[in-house]
Amino acid sequence: MKQETTKKSQKAFDPYAPHKIKWWGWPLLLLLIVGTVYIIKTRDKAPAPEPAQGEPWKAEETQRSDGGVFGTFYHIAYQWDKNLQEGVNATLKQVDMSLSPFNEESIISAINNNTSMETDSMFVEVFTLAQEVSANTNGAFDITVAPLVNLWGFGFKNMDNVSQEKVESLLPYVGYQKVKLVDGKVVKECPETMLDCSAIAKGYGVDAVGKYLESQGVKNYMVEIGGEVRVRGLNPKGELWHVGINKPNDDPTNLNNEIEEVLQLTQRSMATSGNYRNFYEKDGKKYAHTIDPRTGYPVQHSILSSTVLAEDCATADAYATSFMVMGLDRARTLLAKHPELTAFFIYSDENGEMKEWYTESLKEMIVGK
Repeated sequence: MKQETTKKSQKAFDPYAPHKIKWWGWPLLLLLIVGTVYIIKTRDKAPAPEPAQGEPWKAEETQRSDGGVFGTFYHIAYQWDKNLQEGVNATLKQVDMSLSPFNEESIISAINNNTSMETDSMFVEVFTLAQEVSANTNGAFDITVAPLVNLWGFGFKNMDNVSQEKVESLLPYVGYQKVKLVDGKVVKECPETMLDCSAIAKGYGVDAVGKYLESQGVKNYMVEIGGEVRVRGLNPKGELWHVGINKPNDDPTNLNNEIEEVLQLTQRSMATSGNYRNFYEKDGKKYAHTIDPRTGYPVQHSILSSTVLAEDCATADAYATSFMVMGLDRARTLLAKHPELTAFFIYSDENGEMKEWYTESLKEMIVGK
C-alpha cells in the first residue's frame, strides 16, 4: 500500500491539464492584461522620434530670407520644406504697425499724437516688458525718453543747440512711472509725454519672426535684424550657431567689421547696444552716444559696446541699452542678481585702451576658450 501511494504522488506534470491559480496571482494577472492592452492602444499614437541632432540641412530644406525693415536689414535662415516669406512679411508688418514711430499709421504714433490710446497685443507685450526692465534698472531704461532723443538728435547732431533750459523743460514729461496701461489703453500723466520703443522693438521683431517660424513647426533657425539675433536648434552644418561680436573702431563708413569674439549659441537671443563707430569726445575721452533718461544728458561711462544674451531678444535688447546708461560697475552689480542674463562689455580703460569684460556664464560660449 505504501508503495502504491508513492507512485501516485510522483505522477508526471501535464502542461495541458487545468490548474488552479493561487489567490495572489489574480491581481498580478489583471495588471499584466491591463498593461498589455494599454501598450497596444498607445503604440500607434506615440509621437515620431526627434530627428537626429548634428545632421546637416538638406538643400531642399534650406530656406533664406533677406530684406529691409525698421530702417535696417534682416537676414533669416531656417530649415523647412517650403518658403515662409509671406508669413515673415506679415509678421514684420504687424510689428511695424504696432511699434514704429516712423509709421504715421502705427499704434505708437497715434499714442504720441494723442489721437488714440488703444493698443494691441504686441504693444502690450513690449510695454509690459519695458516697464519691468525700467523698474529693475531704476529708470536707466525708459521708453518715455523720446522728447530728449528728439532734442539731441540722432547721433547728437543737435548737440550745439541743446541748452540746460531746454533739457529741464522736457524732463517733466519723461519718466516710466508717468505712463501706464489701463484696460488696454495707455494713460499719460502729461499729454506731452511721447514713447520711443526703438531700444526694444527691434529685438521684439526678432522674437516675433522666431515665434512665427516655431508656430509653423520650424526648429532650426536664425533670425537677425540689424544685429539683433535669435537662434534655435542647429545651423545648416548641423552645428551650434556661430554669432560674432564686432570690434569697436573709428570707421565712420561702417565697412571695417572686425570681430571681437565669436560665440557658439543655441536656444538663445543676443542684442548689442552702443554706437561705438560714432563716438563723441569730452576732455580727451571717448563716449558712446547714449542719453540718460533720468538726467536728460549723455552718459559719460566707459562702456562702448554692451552685448546681452537672454532667452528672448526683446529682453536682451532692453538690458543692452540699460547697461550703456548704467555703466560698468552698476551693470555688473545688476548682472549678479540676474543669472538668467549673460553679458559682454567692451569698454575704454583709464588710458583709453579697449578692454573686455564678460560674465562667467559667457566663457563657455566663446569659440576657442
